[in-house]
Amino acid sequence: MNGSILIVDDEKGQREILTMILRGEGYETSEASCVPEAQLLLGKREFDLILTDLKMQGQSGLDLLEQVMADDPQQCVIMMTAHGTVDSAVGAMKRGAFDYLEKPLERDNLLLTLRRAFERITLVRENRVLQKRVAAIERIPSIIGDHPKMKEVYRIITKIAATTSTVLIYGESGTGKELVARAIHDRSARKDQPFMAINCAAIPETLIESELFGHEKGSFTGASAREIGILEAANGGTVFLDEIGEMNVSMQAKLLRAIQEKEIRRVGGKVNLPLDVRIISATNRDLEQEIKKGSFREDLFYRLNVIRIVLPPLRERGSDVATLADFFVGKYRDASGIAVEGIAKPALKLLMNYTWPGNVRQLESVIERAVLMAEGTIIQPDDLPTEITAVVAVGGVVPFELPPEGINFDEMEKALIFKAMERADWVIGKAAPLLGLSYKTLQYRLEKHGIEKPEKRGR
Repeated sequence: MNGSILIVDDEKGQREILTMILRGEGYETSEASCVPEAQLLLGKREFDLILTDLKMQGQSGLDLLEQVMADDPQQCVIMMTAHGTVDSAVGAMKRGAFDYLEKPLERDNLLLTLRRAFERITLVRENRVLQKRVAAIERIPSIIGDHPKMKEVYRIITKIAATTSTVLIYGESGTGKELVARAIHDRSARKDQPFMAINCAAIPETLIESELFGHEKGSFTGASAREIGILEAANGGTVFLDEIGEMNVSMQAKLLRAIQEKEIRRVGGKVNLPLDVRIISATNRDLEQEIKKGSFREDLFYRLNVIRIVLPPLRERGSDVATLADFFVGKYRDASGIAVEGIAKPALKLLMNYTWPGNVRQLESVIERAVLMAEGTIIQPDDLPTEITAVVAVGGVVPFELPPEGINFDEMEKALIFKAMERADWVIGKAAPLLGLSYKTLQYRLEKHGIEKPEKRGR
């Protein structure tokens, strides 16, 4: 089923023709011959769309529109009008109607208008879901914590949310960049408008322009219909561009123009469309270094970097681990119905001593697994994955027994360093904190053990 439509028209023949056409296209239809009858049906169930005649005996389509908009301003209504009342139909659009159709109706134009309407309905529904998630923003785990670095993040969010300035969020993967963007949107004057997010790294270069700006039918191979882009769909709201550092330079230029000119043009289109969105972007790269390399435009950087927010990795706010872990225990206890009450001190110590390369997202995953795997009502060390229990804890406590024959310490050190470098993608600055070492100390030990990236060593 493509969706449910309420047809309101005092002409029986017109209702029957519309019902035949729309049911043939897979829509579910109901009929009403007047406004009171329509209201009766609307009181019993919800309809995705209302297709109503403007002029009817008794109350008019405008009366119905006003009643419907009073109950639900997001309800999609399309007016049907005779040629002589087009001005009234245009007035109805100003009062909230999605569009109007002139009688006699043309089948193709009717179906095209309905497709456009249902595109909008889908966006509205997605936005409602997001709004519900944003409404619980104070309980979102990635912005839970009392560490001073997080308090600074909260301060900035509160300070700048009401502005329209662009925001650039820096942070490692899993630190909660999108959740911070949603918190900014929720505290702004745009909170009732769409929040749309796009991951620039997840979309092929050949498609990202269409994703952002949309495209017209036939503008490229496979463009079988017009598509609305993220920027157009979010007009009046906020767009979150995650991993902005992955966007190619050519696309950066087009984004810069859209921000400067406050207008966009769909791919293959001929008309510029006004743009009113707040841009919040995020990256885990050093964009100033990318500028020096020539892979990021300096002018775009300064457009995006009006407000900068730096999210600390979880390893730099270890005092928040216990608070976050306790929150996740409650979340997954409630979701699963498993009676887990808390975390044993030895298990909590392991969690607090771990370096969390995947940040809050990884901690959530670990706690979810622990709740499901726990043998009793308290999470014990054995309920944690080996990635947590196999790491040497701070203070020299080793969570495994020393074998009777002893160990080769150099080989163990070499193996730990190699594993840390692999996890950090062979970036010394990222691997050093995983081992509790300084940059220079790890660099020295890499040279001492002759540890090199495998492909380099193989040449």
